Amino acid sequence: MLTEQRHLAILDDLQRHGRVLARELAERLAVSEDTIRRDLRELALRGALQRVHGGALPVSPALANLARRSTIAVDEKQALGRHAASLVADGQLVFVDGGTSTLAMVQQLPPTLRATIATHSPVIAAALIEHPTVEVLMLGGRLFKHSGVAVGAGVAQAIQALRADGYFLGVTGVDAEFGLSTGDAEEAQVKALLMASSAETVLMASSDKLGKVSPYRVAPLSALSTLLVTPQADTARLDALRVPGLEVVTVRGG
Repeated sequence: MLTEQRHLAILDDLQRHGRVLARELAERLAVSEDTIRRDLRELALRGALQRVHGGALPVSPALANLARRSTIAVDEKQALGRHAASLVADGQLVFVDGGTSTLAMVQQLPPTLRATIATHSPVIAAALIEHPTVEVLMLGGRLFKHSGVAVGAGVAQAIQALRADGYFLGVTGVDAEFGLSTGDAEEAQVKALLMASSAETVLMASSDKLGKVSPYRVAPLSALSTLLVTPQADTARLDALRVPGLEVVTVRGG
């Protein structure tokens, strides 16, 4: 079998099963595991999959830049954002991550809400300028333009000076084994700090992120308090994410 034929077969298996194992691929395609590992490396360099120990997972489409992500799963993100907005109570201090799901959330906060939102996203902060009774704390640092958020030592110091009631997290991959992940190392570190400085963490996960892996791990799935999903979520992938202590809430549109 030619290399390109193997690559197509690997990607077809990945699409159908959501995960491939090097050992099983080697047996099915009648080649060595070294050959399969080389194929997986080449496909990963092309951005076609994400390598993990023993095999590969689908790459998350949410790794695209902010403008591109704003066109993905728009209806799901609106529904998730609406429900997440209802979870913020008067008097709370909450962290809000950057991203398109969290933007949908802050845009739907009740106009009477009296709370404080701390964010390292200028986009999130700007969306709250016209809100009459929400105080905004900007957590500053170097702007990571791809995701529109601050990273680095400055934002880390600002986070550690606060203790939040909750954190509304955004990631690009949610996998039962690898956990929560994103596409940049510094961004992953900031998210981990935000989780550590919050009493609980809520993740809004559109269906395109479930069962996907990005290069940098933020935290294990068990570190989450609440996972918000939509009816579009694949049942098998969602069942794999149900771990003790994690509340999984299916959010309906409307």
